[in-house]
Amino acid sequence: MENIEQKEDEISLIDLFAVLLKYKWLIAGITAAGMFLAVVISIISLKMKPEKSFLPNQYTSSAHMIINDSKSSGGSLASAIASSGLGSLAGLAGISSSAGSTYSSLALYLTSSNPFLDAIVDNFHVLDKPEFAKSKFPRSDSRDLIKKNLTANIDKDSGVFTISYKDIDPVFARDVVNFAVNWLSDRFDELGVDQNKIQKLNLEKNMELSFKEIQRLQNQTGNVASSVSNGNYIPSIALATTKIQMELNAQQEVYKQLKTQYELLRVQMQSESPVFQIIERPEIADKKSGPSRGKLCIIITFASFFISVFLAFLLNALQNIKNDPEAMGKLRAVKKN
Repeated sequence: MENIEQKEDEISLIDLFAVLLKYKWLIAGITAAGMFLAVVISIISLKMKPEKSFLPNQYTSSAHMIINDSKSSGGSLASAIASSGLGSLAGLAGISSSAGSTYSSLALYLTSSNPFLDAIVDNFHVLDKPEFAKSKFPRSDSRDLIKKNLTANIDKDSGVFTISYKDIDPVFARDVVNFAVNWLSDRFDELGVDQNKIQKLNLEKNMELSFKEIQRLQNQTGNVASSVSNGNYIPSIALATTKIQMELNAQQEVYKQLKTQYELLRVQMQSESPVFQIIERPEIADKKSGPSRGKLCIIITFASFFISVFLAFLLNALQNIKNDPEAMGKLRAVKKN
């Protein structure tokens, strides 16, 4: 019994090889034609202008950042999201405002948010491109275009946050990534994520206001002194001079305190890592990132081979049906019915 099964298997394998040998020139011809077609397609796509080519070279530009999640306690991030009005949207995106949330997840959400995509579309006048002239939904389609070419991810091992953009124009790709990095940095500042940075800005503003007030009081002191030198000394002027001098001394003391806090904060910030830190700006790519025309040629060649093999077995099956009177009789009966 086993010998019979082995013989049937051997016969079936021989039949398969016999079919392949019978249609070997068909298989070889279709495979060679597919390979030739793939090479021709690749050459033509290279010769055409990038904006008109059906398979243009793509260039990818990337920027790398470190987002310090050690500062993202649940409360601080929750308050930042709540104050920004992003709470409900962040929840839909899978970002919880409860403890355990990270600034990295917030950055990922922001790169897919409509304000971020619209900012890129508007800044680079994407809607002015010809393909959006007849679009029924130009805003949505332009967002989809940016989403398609822009990627953002976090390396869990190193904690590096990367933004990349792919385009046929390497300069445009670089500019988009630069804009995206600056937008995220500004957005993090608006959300009040880095408290040290906010405190530093507030101190700088207060120091500037205090310094202007000191200058104003010094000018008033000079005006009073000139009046006294002109022989206009009266008790009211003396009182005014004393009051101005007291305000000036107080304001100078305030400025000293602000300056001291500012310098201490600078030292502290130098010893700590900021929440959003850019470690590598994007560059103009000089090497294409895709498409891989070699892989395309291999895929088309193998696809042509398998199609030719399938066609060979199909032709062989049709030939067997034609040579089988019983099968042809059944077909004629079905045709008559």
